[in-house]
Amino acid sequence: MYEWLAGYAFRISIQWWMFAVPAGLVLVITLLTVSGQTVKVATRNPVDSLRDE
Repeated sequence: MYEWLAGYAFRISIQWWMFAVPAGLVLVITLLTVSGQTVKVATRNPVDSLRDE
């Protein structure tokens, strides 16, 4: 397989940061989303949710 892939004219080398940066961005976006939802729910008045049920 190495020889077959070596025959291509355009090759790039994949570095470790090409996986780490997107994974870090996904982690940050996830933490911001979960934190925002947590703060929104924590600051609500519980009486309002009981009134709707």
